[in-house]
Amino acid sequence: MTTTTPVEERGQTVLSERAVERIATMALTEVDGVGGAARRVLGIAVDGEDLDRDAQVTARVRGDEITLQARLSVAYPAPVTATTEAARLHLVRRVGELTGRTVSRVDITITALHSDVSARRRVQ
Repeated sequence: MTTTTPVEERGQTVLSERAVERIATMALTEVDGVGGAARRVLGIAVDGEDLDRDAQVTARVRGDEITLQARLSVAYPAPVTATTEAARLHLVRRVGELTGRTVSRVDITITALHSDVSARRRVQ
């Protein structure tokens, strides 16, 4: 005869902040016009902001609630407000969906705007 342990006695699933950061970083790659931010050491950028680089995300997990802080760049001329709001809504939905937790807050810092014009310039 098989017995089932009651839910309240089964234990607890621990979700690390690093795992949530990785999930959120990957989720941001799904948003059009969003790029990466330079890594910082002691507040100083140690590499460049680039649309091909991953955004930087910091997560805090407290019980069933997650808060996120994201540093990212936006492709110009995409509207910054609309792109930021799309990124925020996508993070809330996607991270919540993948973790089973509630994303209660998402703070976003835009670190750079990237324009295609600079890529097309030529020296004559």
